[in-house]
Amino acid sequence: MKKIVFATNNAHKLQELRQIVGEDFEILSLADIGCTDDIPETADTLDGNALMKAQYIKEHYGMDCFSDDTGLEIDALGGEPGVYSARYGGVAHDSERNMDKVLMKLQGVTDRSARFRTVIALIEGDKVTKFEGKVEGRILTERHGDEGFGYDPIFAPVEADGRSFAQMTAQEKNAISHRGRATAALVKHLTRDK
Repeated sequence: MKKIVFATNNAHKLQELRQIVGEDFEILSLADIGCTDDIPETADTLDGNALMKAQYIKEHYGMDCFSDDTGLEIDALGGEPGVYSARYGGVAHDSERNMDKVLMKLQGVTDRSARFRTVIALIEGDKVTKFEGKVEGRILTERHGDEGFGYDPIFAPVEADGRSFAQMTAQEKNAISHRGRATAALVKHLTRDK
């Protein structure tokens, strides 16, 4: 079984991706390869951050790897929080503060259209390939559901009959999510010779 490193410390992302990939590959985490480094994410685009993290692992650990970056893009906020989604509320990965800030900024706003976008950068040998997944939806006026993570309780994808990502099972979410779509493209590429 081919081993490949997913350059993330996010346990939720890792679990979600392993569910999507299934038995085709062994997805190694940063902890699995002994990486405790704080990998820089200082690019101003999702593409740039994804590539930066993958290159770091390739350069320092010499392993084929991939990394992703995901952003929530809200039309009424000019695409915010975008590349700053994880730290939008001021503290990295504080989902409650991030959601609070979005809901506050959208008070009284009728155009609540938004999308989640994931970019995956894969490095195999010296070749870089990028994959993108996107899901359109809208921002709800309050939190709904307790599954998922991040902005899931306030994002309702178009395909979900008004339910938020946090009201879906992992299988329902993975079937239509931005990460699910980007990962499907990644898996198709990785399994092209099978």
